[in-house]
Amino acid sequence: MTSEEEESSKVLTTQSALSWAEVRFQQLSTITISPSRIQQVSPASLAYLGDAVYELYIRTCYLLPPRRPCDYHQQVVAQVRAESQAKILRSLEPHLTDPELQILRRGRNAATGHPRRLDRKIYQQATSLETLLGYLYLTDPQRLTQLLAHLDLDPR
Repeated sequence: MTSEEEESSKVLTTQSALSWAEVRFQQLSTITISPSRIQQVSPASLAYLGDAVYELYIRTCYLLPPRRPCDYHQQVVAQVRAESQAKILRSLEPHLTDPELQILRRGRNAATGHPRRLDRKIYQQATSLETLLGYLYLTDPQRLTQLLAHLDLDPR
């Protein structure tokens, strides 16, 4: 495969994952959760939801071209680990609004413990990203899709 074909495949794969995400996340806009109810959801719960949303999105991005399940797993794990999430967060920060930055702070402050292998700051950044993704999943699926479009993934 030439580099031109690889680039085209990468773009198509990312676009198909994004269009899938757009459709699925926009379907949620029919679910109405009042802002006061959202404020009752703990940052840890939002992070729990955001972790699932992010992993599903990443799994979708790496679905094509077809490969062995263990290869999928290695690529997905590389993207969903805390170090990668912290890097993704840093790349998204310039695109975030003030209310989104406040959600990040809530998520960062909710990250009380951390795995021994990780620096506490990295863990807090990853939890912040997950909190934001969970929040946007519930409140603004279109904005979630916009932010996911900024991710620089390398689906090989």
